[in-house]
Amino acid sequence: MISSFMTKKPENLSIVIVGASGDLSTKKILPALFALYCQGFLPEDFRIFGFARTPLSNDEFRSRITEHLTCRYAPSESCADRTNEFLTHCFYSPGKYESRESFLDLYQFMQETEKSQATNRIFYLAIPPSIFLDTARAMAGAGLVICEPGSYWSRVVIEKPFGKDRESSDILTRGLAEVFSEEQTYRIDHYLGKEIIQNLMVLRFANLVFEPIWNRSFIKRIHIDWKENIGVENRGGYFDEYGIVRDVIQNHLLQILALIAMEKPVTVSSRHIRDEKVRVLKSISPVTLDEMVLGQYTEGITNNISNVAYTREQAIPADSATPTCAAVILHVNNKRWNGVPFSITAGKGLDSRSSEVRIQFRELPENIFCNVPQCLPANDLIIRIQPDESIFLNIINKKPGLDLSLVETNLNLRYQSTFSGKIPDAYERLILDVIEGDKGLFIRSDELAAAWDIFTPVLHKIDRLKIKPELYPFGSSGPSSIQKLLTKDD
Repeated sequence: MISSFMTKKPENLSIVIVGASGDLSTKKILPALFALYCQGFLPEDFRIFGFARTPLSNDEFRSRITEHLTCRYAPSESCADRTNEFLTHCFYSPGKYESRESFLDLYQFMQETEKSQATNRIFYLAIPPSIFLDTARAMAGAGLVICEPGSYWSRVVIEKPFGKDRESSDILTRGLAEVFSEEQTYRIDHYLGKEIIQNLMVLRFANLVFEPIWNRSFIKRIHIDWKENIGVENRGGYFDEYGIVRDVIQNHLLQILALIAMEKPVTVSSRHIRDEKVRVLKSISPVTLDEMVLGQYTEGITNNISNVAYTREQAIPADSATPTCAAVILHVNNKRWNGVPFSITAGKGLDSRSSEVRIQFRELPENIFCNVPQCLPANDLIIRIQPDESIFLNIINKKPGLDLSLVETNLNLRYQSTFSGKIPDAYERLILDVIEGDKGLFIRSDELAAAWDIFTPVLHKIDRLKIKPELYPFGSSGPSSIQKLLTKDD
């Protein structure tokens, strides 16, 4: 998680992207690898092998890659040269994901291309989770995976969702363990690669002003909010199987909560950080239906554009009860946070696109300024994740003038204007960590199990009772019941 604790860059590296013809590979993974290459973070002897069902030649694969490469880290005059150099390291081999024979063909192709028999290998499974296990077993059957610890290694990167509940997650974990050890497995959550998310620990534990007040005595509530002003678009088939709780809340937003609520780790090593995240996740009570709201968007007009209802989106059944918006209240049952509600809201088809954490402090007792002319709100610390990475501290100030008039203002830190240089993309950070063996930003198996234990009972109850989500217009602020849930303790 912290660069000074990373291991040495490998000298000989092959990266196999399974699902290389898909959007994740062409729009995220390969541009991130190109950015790392331009900055000198890839070893001199590296190769990228694309593998997918789509029949492509090396040249066709390289042409497809080029469409999404940007020269953020290369001077414009050398951009074309850097691009062409990078493409000479990229190769493609078509095949079937579950076929041992296809991976044998890939293995032979790799051996013909690699300069050394002893090569470090990263396997990035940019494919649907439903075929993770068959693909991993086919790779193992072809002899691609180095199982024994030694001078050279194999690592696998898998994308969420990691199952649909605790049972399916455990099955996936056990199945992958037949091929890759826990040490070799990197469960990626791209939200953890965002610069401002990584800063949460630094903000808390490197600033004396925050740590003494980071508890129930000074904090009234914590709210994590994730909003998109678009629908499911071309992800309808996938999204309808999972819904907003499984797709966003149980992973991205729960990970943010863990970083906010965890105790101070012994060191910044990946093991100690993840130990504390697991400890706080295990202290959270399972979600109950009376502290949850589910919503689904209907048709609506935004910026003079008509948007269809969720049930009229492509690949969505007309009677689908899958939630596109949800709110939950979580309770962390430990000495630091007992009695402080942690609320999480997430939704698609809303009125804006943003993600932020709002930490609301308690009101000042015996505030002598409450009648000047009125008592203004308590302090808030706002950590904005997107679209404009920022940190705001709302404070009360005297408004300039001859009378005593108070006003709420904010101290703000905007990343783009404060820090020179380019902010790395989340995938750049995370892929570099895989290469260098740093697991601080990746999810451990017991951490995954603890996260599913919080949501599995209520998700099963929703499915069993066939609970219908509350409808809300596309482009609105979401179901009206959410605000009632969030303010019920007031």
